[in-house]
Amino acid sequence: MKKITSIICLLVLLTACSKPKITKLIKVSNLEELNAAIKDCKAGDEIVLANGVWKDVEIKFSGNGTEENPIILKAETAGEVFIEGVSSLELSGNHLEVSGLFFRNGHSPKTNVIAFRTSAKEVANHSKVTNCVILDFNNLERDQDNIWVQFYGKQNELSNCYIAGKTNGGPTVRVDLKGNQSIRNYHNIINNHFGPRPRKGGARGETIQLGSSFTSMSPSNTTIANNLFEECNGEVEIISSKTNFNIIKNNVFYKSEGSVVTRHGNYVTVDGNYFIGDGVNDQYGGIRIINTGHWITNNLFYKIKGKNFRSPIAIMNGIPKSPLNRYNQVTDVVVAYNTFIDSDSPWQFGVGTNISQADVLPKSEIRSARPLRTEVVNNVIYNSVGDANPIIEHDKADGVTFASNIIDNNGVDFSKRDGLTSKKLTLTPIGSDISAPVSGFSDVEVYNGFDFETITEDVLGNSRDKSNQVGAILDVENIKLDILNKANYGADWYSNEVEIRDPKTHSVSNASELVAKLKDAENGDILELNAEVFKISESLIIDKTITIQSKGSTEIVYEGAANTPAFSLTPYGKITVKNIKLIGNTSNYAFASLKENMSNHFGLEVIDSEISNFNYALRVYKQAFSEQITFKNTTISDCENGIELSEETKDRGDYNTEYLTIDNCTFNNVKQNVVDYYRGGYDESTIGGNLLITNSTFTNSGSEEKNQRLLNHNGIVNVNINNNTFKNNKVKFVSILWGAKNNVESNNTLINSGQIKTEENLVMTLMY
Repeated sequence: MKKITSIICLLVLLTACSKPKITKLIKVSNLEELNAAIKDCKAGDEIVLANGVWKDVEIKFSGNGTEENPIILKAETAGEVFIEGVSSLELSGNHLEVSGLFFRNGHSPKTNVIAFRTSAKEVANHSKVTNCVILDFNNLERDQDNIWVQFYGKQNELSNCYIAGKTNGGPTVRVDLKGNQSIRNYHNIINNHFGPRPRKGGARGETIQLGSSFTSMSPSNTTIANNLFEECNGEVEIISSKTNFNIIKNNVFYKSEGSVVTRHGNYVTVDGNYFIGDGVNDQYGGIRIINTGHWITNNLFYKIKGKNFRSPIAIMNGIPKSPLNRYNQVTDVVVAYNTFIDSDSPWQFGVGTNISQADVLPKSEIRSARPLRTEVVNNVIYNSVGDANPIIEHDKADGVTFASNIIDNNGVDFSKRDGLTSKKLTLTPIGSDISAPVSGFSDVEVYNGFDFETITEDVLGNSRDKSNQVGAILDVENIKLDILNKANYGADWYSNEVEIRDPKTHSVSNASELVAKLKDAENGDILELNAEVFKISESLIIDKTITIQSKGSTEIVYEGAANTPAFSLTPYGKITVKNIKLIGNTSNYAFASLKENMSNHFGLEVIDSEISNFNYALRVYKQAFSEQITFKNTTISDCENGIELSEETKDRGDYNTEYLTIDNCTFNNVKQNVVDYYRGGYDESTIGGNLLITNSTFTNSGSEEKNQRLLNHNGIVNVNINNNTFKNNKVKFVSILWGAKNNVESNNTLINSGQIKTEENLVMTLMY
């Protein structure tokens, strides 16, 4: 019987080996040929897109390959097939693979650039998109939300891709769980380079979102591993986990202004990740914890200075009996074997408590439920400059167990707590310009909690079995991290490293030269004006990074039509104006964004200049955004309106600039909208809008402002008004500050100009 069985097995094996692999190479040069090839494709086929630009193509890639013989759609040469214009890619079927495509110079006509489905019922399974690039593939308007890569189905993969530059609303990547076909999906997001995502100016700017509030009770089992997140600054959440049983492992978060957030859902593992800041920027964050059953282990935090929501470990208060889309109480969470190096106040508890705002918020919004059954154990803190508050309790942490944690605070006293012990530590270089304590504390007794035997490795993958110790890194020799080598991530044919070129200075003698040389100049160049007066009748288009300056007292007299700007701020346009007098005709504008199609950010800096006789000194329209707007040593006078950034009135937490800075400026006879900077909507996840007004003088201004406020900054979270003089301004209020937020004023002189008032809580529209 055994002999017969052996013969049968041998015959089966020989039959399998002799079965030919179905492989058909089909090269296509246009959409018609591509659609025909997709229609007839079979397992093992390779469809090759000819090199060149494929414009305005909506690709629907459907088919059924096998694990051994997938159907492949690839570039003839990786990186030389450009998907441009109004284009998208959808996949459905089984065992499909897409590789080598470059999405640029366009946007999607659909809600996704790449979707793992072709219809609501036709999804992809066991399929992947790999070695591709999506760069600046933005919708024309910031409020036209979409998602660049959306997962449906099961066991799909996004790997070795470079994705960067999303400025419009919506997560860059999202996993959808609507329908049984997408639950327990086991998707993999691995080995990608998520390049810079600029600040969006409001919510809906995550880099990765796993599910939604209303599928948060469903298991996803998605893995996000071995990715580089570089300057992912879209909003306060870099990864927003809103489902169950996800794994976030071995990723590098480098100079990214946000956090990994267990926003909804439970039982997320956040293990072996690196959070790397610069020791200065207090927006670089770590991990924010909400909900139940998460394990936060083996993570290394290096020079993370984030505060509150962005602190290295932020454990939030929840809402009692919270609805799905709000904040559930933290329970049964483990924070163990992590190492914190020069990271301010790394453990913050009761983050987001808002009991003091009970007068202006409904009861259903009050976050009063403190963390329960949470263990913070076996962690190491090292501070080269002592931190008086390594633990901050915004609300009592009486449901938290502390044990076997150590700190070297370099001699600075801190509030003592059981379970956090002082110990002298030394730093060891471990590569990637990072040093960490790895030895000298083997005598610290390791806390062993329930299921702790499942923590089998340190951040480097070394076994904890025989020589375990507290902290993320075991005491091993010759640690040489290479985690910041960009070649380890993303598409193998693409690099985001840009060669720095020295700017070229162009001498400009007349108005026609100014127009011509502005058009021909390259990014970073300088136009130096050397005549006394330049009369301009049409807007100067700013579509690159440029400096316009003069050595003397040059005037630019703008004679253009009413309601047009001297400088038109278009996508990618960033201008610095130095030592220029700008003069209008009372009906036109000095600077303005486009009214529509602001698909990317602009920037503005005005230094040592004068702006006079304009309708608006600056007008920024709805859906336009600048990361920074700065006026320094500049006079704005005899204008109907001053600086106006107040058209984001949908109250969704959006605003027109991240940082508005006014330093050592003079405002004289500006009738209304002297400074008008608006963010609306109650949204605790929007922690931005930054206004600094310092060392400036405001005189005879605001007389026609309807709400009788000189400085309007309703809803802006961070406001600092200091060392200014306000004289003879016919207003009721110079400013109304939001006391519950970071709104402060100091050393201001008010003469016949109303008052500066603080309201602790503002009544705002709920966004949820």
